[in-house]
Amino acid sequence: MKTIYTKTISTLILLLIFSTSYGQTLLEGVVKDEQESPVEGVNIVVKGTVNTTTTDANGNFSIAAKALPFTIIVQYAGYNTKELKITELPTTTKPLQITIATGEEKVLSEVVVTSRRRIEKAQDIPIAVSVVTGKQAEQAGAFNVNRIKELVPSVQLYSSNPRNTGINIRGLGSPYGLTNDGIDPGVGFYVDGVYYARPAATTLDFIDVERIEVLRGPQGSLFGKNTTSGAFNITTRKPSFTSGANFEVSYGNFAYLQAKASVTGALAKNVAGRLSFSGTQRDGIIDNIRTGKPTNTLNNQGIRGQLLFTPTENTNITLAADITTQHNDGYAQVVAGVAPTKRVPQRQFNAIIADLNYQLPSLNAFDRKIDHDTPWRSGQDLGGASLNVESKIGGGTLTSTTAWRFWTWDPSNDRDFTGLQVLAKSQNPSRQTQFTQEVRYAGKITSKLNGVVGVFFIDQTSKTKGTEESGTAQWRFSQDSFTPANTALWKTPGLFEGYGIKTNAQIHSTSAAVFGQLDWAVTDRLHVLLGLRYNYDKKDADYDRKTYGGLQTTDPALIALKKKVYTDQNFSSDNDDTDFSGNITVSYKASAKINAYGTFAKSYKPIGVNVAGLPTPPAGQTLSDLATVKPEDVTHYEFGIKTSPFKNSILNLTFFNTDIKDFQTNVQAAELGVNRGYLANADQVRVKGAELDASFVINNHFSVNGAASYTDGKYVKFTNAPLPLEETGSAVSFKDVSGTDLPGTSKWAGSLGTEYTKNAKFFGNLGKFFIALDGYARSEFSSSPSASKYLVVPGYAIFNGRLGFRVADGLSASIWGRNLLDKDYYEQLLPAGGNSGQYAAVLGDQRTYGVTLKYSL
Repeated sequence: MKTIYTKTISTLILLLIFSTSYGQTLLEGVVKDEQESPVEGVNIVVKGTVNTTTTDANGNFSIAAKALPFTIIVQYAGYNTKELKITELPTTTKPLQITIATGEEKVLSEVVVTSRRRIEKAQDIPIAVSVVTGKQAEQAGAFNVNRIKELVPSVQLYSSNPRNTGINIRGLGSPYGLTNDGIDPGVGFYVDGVYYARPAATTLDFIDVERIEVLRGPQGSLFGKNTTSGAFNITTRKPSFTSGANFEVSYGNFAYLQAKASVTGALAKNVAGRLSFSGTQRDGIIDNIRTGKPTNTLNNQGIRGQLLFTPTENTNITLAADITTQHNDGYAQVVAGVAPTKRVPQRQFNAIIADLNYQLPSLNAFDRKIDHDTPWRSGQDLGGASLNVESKIGGGTLTSTTAWRFWTWDPSNDRDFTGLQVLAKSQNPSRQTQFTQEVRYAGKITSKLNGVVGVFFIDQTSKTKGTEESGTAQWRFSQDSFTPANTALWKTPGLFEGYGIKTNAQIHSTSAAVFGQLDWAVTDRLHVLLGLRYNYDKKDADYDRKTYGGLQTTDPALIALKKKVYTDQNFSSDNDDTDFSGNITVSYKASAKINAYGTFAKSYKPIGVNVAGLPTPPAGQTLSDLATVKPEDVTHYEFGIKTSPFKNSILNLTFFNTDIKDFQTNVQAAELGVNRGYLANADQVRVKGAELDASFVINNHFSVNGAASYTDGKYVKFTNAPLPLEETGSAVSFKDVSGTDLPGTSKWAGSLGTEYTKNAKFFGNLGKFFIALDGYARSEFSSSPSASKYLVVPGYAIFNGRLGFRVADGLSASIWGRNLLDKDYYEQLLPAGGNSGQYAAVLGDQRTYGVTLKYSL
């Protein structure tokens, strides 16, 4: 990996040097306030074009400028918007300095967002949205979505491995703990307007991110892919015609090493480029006493390149390509406990391992010791290319985004979580490819009407070739009769060794949509927004599972035992569906400090298909019938108020209620003795709650920010849920869990952070000294689709800190620590394959610490 770092950084330096050979006429300047202090984060727009930029920490900016004269718009929250006509370019003897004046009073710096496909301030839009800037994410050590959830408590991410990753907002999005490629995620994930269909993308490192917008609630009338629970709208840093570079390296305990680099500059008169790299590696944090090596390592690399072509002042064309790899020895889970089940004593986990003369390496998960005999591997590659064209036409912007992406997954797991050969192999290598096309127009229609209208198309294929194979201990874990004669049959030498299944599963899906939203300014303060969407979805699935290996025999009794472990199965399904959905929002700006809105939305999640094993269908149905999953029907209400109650403050409050009929989740087959859950529908779920976002600048040195969420998620009606772990072996095969809590959802979650800064000098550079502390806490939650007292993750709180010196240009340095109090906590609990009683944990990281050096020029 160090060789990769060296080669990549060398390439970036060469690009930086080369970029200085070219140039473009630029408008450069500085923005200051009335006290002559530079202002960071001011939005600069060349009026009538798609060119925008923001000022840096020293108030400086540069923006492409071609034909004189032109006008720039200078926008910053709490200051009067200024339009400035540029008739000549500034010079060293006559520099451009822009002074912005306050309105009634200064308020917090607000980032601009593009959530509604136009440049706006987050406080002005009638959407519950949290914004994390790239700088905030970097300073908090948030290098992937799993860390972002500590800044936005409405977000939940669970990952027992990248393929089995679910990302939820307000408790909704993906069925908890369920991996099935046949259903669509309810939370959209977009990078520079490109939709990423695989949730595994959320486990990879961010590369050169400028801004992360987390939108909560249905978003079908603004985004290409319909999303029922919200969306991540990620914007990366764009190429610039001004040469610049950033280099960053972090070192920490567990041999942690992270390197980032980015260079940008002009390559020709109308062409600019940007090349960015990120790499992370770390030793394992769980000891495998069998191999003598630590596991759960980090080994991620990513590179992203962009070319910006500006043929006219009204058109930007961006070609981007990226690839990210993750080749970890990772995602091992540790046995966290053993639950007694309703099975006979001989089928309890402790009795089974006693008969096999086996003992767990530790009964305490936080000893972080395993003895797994099957290696853990989580190799994935994700990448693609996109072409984005933005052109100013009339009073709006026409945008076309064309993209092709792929994802490959090469895993190995030990799903019995022991050193026994119960499952000798458990792996489902997959490859997914997608092509997307979105064309969208956003702009002013009349003086009273603004709108967005677009079309979207996605075509994707997912292929999985899985293998699951028994080992020498399979007979004892599967044995369900205990007379001497039956025990002798189960112990038949070689009966199960090497006996397994090979699965070929494929899904081909297409989706097309027309969507739009109209914003009618009834008055300057009162706006009515109407959004509509029409969607067509088609999914074709093929599933083929064949047994192989084990003892070759014609004995009917032995064949019957083998079939109790694995059987052949084959089915196909072909489904399509259409749907109308929409939303209406009324917003009212009571004053410059108070903006309220109310939303009603009807949304949906498209039809799903099963690409995993199915139970024997009831009379009158076929496997193809069971393979089809009905779409979700979503009804959503929301009320929000965004305020600035006093100087330098933001205080936002949101209330929401979401009802879903035909909730897509795992249900249980009705056949006794068949431990077969499969994807289908629960009758109804409801999630309601409230969210609070607050930020305060106390004085020139202290700032505080916080967020809190209350989420009450319930199964309103779910009568055929899987049995909880401790009820396995009951006289019934499923359970009515109506009225119980949704899994994965804490009632309370929150984050709180504070930072102290002071002007200082470091190695001759003027900048800021800073010290910051932040914390994240959540209450307990169920870690099982049906509530189990053994699979409840206790609430926890973790605290992080950092201190150092930062500058816009030059050398910055900081030291940092995560989980400073070394809190032992679970991120997820999950039963082992076969439900013998043992359950495992995804552990939160122990205390980590390190140092970061960054150089900008």
